[in-house]
Amino acid sequence: MRLLHTSDWHLGRTLHGVDLLDHQATYLDHLVDVARSEQVDAVVVAGDVYDRAIPPVEAVTLLSDTLARLAEHTTVVVTSGNHDSATRLGFGSALMRERVRLRTRVASLAEPVEVAGVLVYGLPYLDPDVCRAELAPVGADGARTLLARSHEAVTHAAMTRVRADVAARPGGERPRVVVAAHAFVVGGRASESERDIRVGGVDHVPADVFAGADYVALGHLHGPQVVNGPAGTVLRYSGSPLAYSFSEQHHAKSSVLVDLSGPEPVTTLLPAPVPRRMADVTGTLEDLLTAAGEPYVDDWVRVTVTDAVRPTDLFRRVRQRFAHALVVQHRPDRPDASLTRPALVTAAADPVEVAADFVAHVTGGRPTAAERQVLRAAHEHVAAAERSA
Repeated sequence: MRLLHTSDWHLGRTLHGVDLLDHQATYLDHLVDVARSEQVDAVVVAGDVYDRAIPPVEAVTLLSDTLARLAEHTTVVVTSGNHDSATRLGFGSALMRERVRLRTRVASLAEPVEVAGVLVYGLPYLDPDVCRAELAPVGADGARTLLARSHEAVTHAAMTRVRADVAARPGGERPRVVVAAHAFVVGGRASESERDIRVGGVDHVPADVFAGADYVALGHLHGPQVVNGPAGTVLRYSGSPLAYSFSEQHHAKSSVLVDLSGPEPVTTLLPAPVPRRMADVTGTLEDLLTAAGEPYVDDWVRVTVTDAVRPTDLFRRVRQRFAHALVVQHRPDRPDASLTRPALVTAAADPVEVAADFVAHVTGGRPTAAERQVLRAAHEHVAAAERSA
């Protein structure tokens, strides 16, 4: 049995204001071609199919077309991520054709898709505030014991259900098990592109909660990587198909071909197409407008100009040279020591730390522990309201 593991498509995302849908469509064309040419038994998409809960119409159309094309060649198992609205992504799942299986509900996470004798379990993104009550174990008296407010607790509870379903299968030989999960597993390396998912200040899940699976198809982190897990379990992030920030410019974007026919899963990275390279370009404006900038004129670039004095008409002159410049900034080689620069804030930054930095900037002192609790409670209240929108 062979499957193709992918994740984090983020359909509808923009890059510094640039629409990426055509580039995403190029990757999905490639994915359909690979599914056909490699004759895979299943394509597993581990969450963040869309970039936001209410995706643009064009992104919905692209997904619909892609699923229909993939289903002509293979079975497709799709789970929801922290960017997706599980309800919207899962709409109509009961009506889907047999070869398109959406797993967006906690209630069905222990209902596997059986493909060529392998059980594929799709875990949607498990937000502790949303699902810790639903995943809570039921005691002998019928009462539920509320789970701890953590990603570890809800993921452990979900995998307990998966292991129970595997153990209840008839027959003497244990079947091969694949789990698709959208989580930040301990040992994974993040970039600046992943949205913060902290709950109670913690965003990580220990790898050993996935014990019992042969292969764990992970989503959330955008760099392709293997995570050390329990014995007998392979955990891998496929990464995103495109670079969604300059921190990802050196990633080798790919999909993962997984062969489960032997005693252990064997994985092969299949390079994704690169519609346009991404690069950092640094130097004086004169150098960048001449030979030093020549290799990058067709790339998405972040241009850093190092002249001692900010050149006149900087942005226009840079854009004339680099038509795809996304960021233009002036940072002298020898900056004035009396000037301070704000810290770079990315989507991966802890919002509470960003707010704390702002409090320190305005008041001249860091917030107290009690004030931090207020900041975190306010952030989590707003995040919960956004999820329910």
